[in-house]
Amino acid sequence: IALMQDRPGALNRAVSLFRRRDVNIESLAVATTELPGLSRMTVVVNRDDVHHVVQQLQRLVDIVSVLDVTFDRAVAQEMCLIRLGPAGSRLGEILGVARAYDARVVDASPHAMVVAVMDAPSTISAFLEQMQPFGIEEMARSGRIAMSMTTAARGARTPSAAHASRPHDIPPSPFQWQADGIPDDEAAA
Repeated sequence: IALMQDRPGALNRAVSLFRRRDVNIESLAVATTELPGLSRMTVVVNRDDVHHVVQQLQRLVDIVSVLDVTFDRAVAQEMCLIRLGPAGSRLGEILGVARAYDARVVDASPHAMVVAVMDAPSTISAFLEQMQPFGIEEMARSGRIAMSMTTAARGARTPSAAHASRPHDIPPSPFQWQADGIPDDEAAA
């Protein structure tokens, strides 16, 4: 989990780091936080790559803090929307499976039904297996978000005084070096 400056190019620099290091991103979720001017990025990568990714992210100028929650007590959730074709006589079965997974119907018409579920990734996968016989026409998964259950979690780099005192509306300098020594303008190409 990385806390990063919410400004143009910040996400691109972080994702480019993964590309240049040949790291496969299994899941990526980014959104604003409770702190103005900062976004939280939750990245899921192969367990073998986590330590290296954390070290590289910490070197990026836009990153305020990085937290590895791989082995910490953390809550991980994902959201999934699925569209099913006409339910017909199987509506009761579909609703039964949805109830069992705390899913809810968010839209319905005579031609389709959209069901939403939010839970742990493994539960989402089990839900999808149960819904498969009803004919999933389309599926969208949000990507994993996570939050550590501890306040002083291992591996966190707390926001530095420079980041904390710097106003978020000051644009970055036009030339900054990133973790791999490649200038921003070259990395973006």
